[in-house]
Amino acid sequence: MTTVTGDVRQRTAETPTRRRGWARLGRAAVTSVAATVLSQVVLLAVLAGGGVPVLASTLAWAAGAVLNFVVTRRWVWGRTGRPRVRRELLPYLGVIGLGGLASVGLTTLAGSLLTPLDLPHVWWVVLVDGAYVASYALVFVVKFTLLDRLVFGRGAARTAATTSSS
Repeated sequence: MTTVTGDVRQRTAETPTRRRGWARLGRAAVTSVAATVLSQVVLLAVLAGGGVPVLASTLAWAAGAVLNFVVTRRWVWGRTGRPRVRRELLPYLGVIGLGGLASVGLTTLAGSLLTPLDLPHVWWVVLVDGAYVASYALVFVVKFTLLDRLVFGRGAARTAATTSSS
């Protein structure tokens, strides 16, 4: 017979769910970082080539959005198969579209505010890029929560065609 002594914490039914929630948040953060890196490459290439902030941030957002959808849908929320347009794709586009508008808007505003300062182009690019990254950091938590609750997570419709068996 084995006797357990000392402080033993009671496990609740919520503990595995919480762990899965934190793991999902961690995976979402990793996919968001990957999408941000891709977005950065696009943004910096367009800005360094003389492009305007609204074009650069729009192209950067689109590149990151495609990567994020494909990887996040499968790795973070375990969805497989063809995405359902009305239940997954359109709500996803709505959620990330709002985040995209925020990042494009803040990047464009930063570019407009910095232009009269007549900074060397490299510093202008660095500061506009900083505004773009800051805008992504601001909307990450809101975006994750909306995707988790409305699009892919527990509150979203799950069918055999869109859910992995693992």
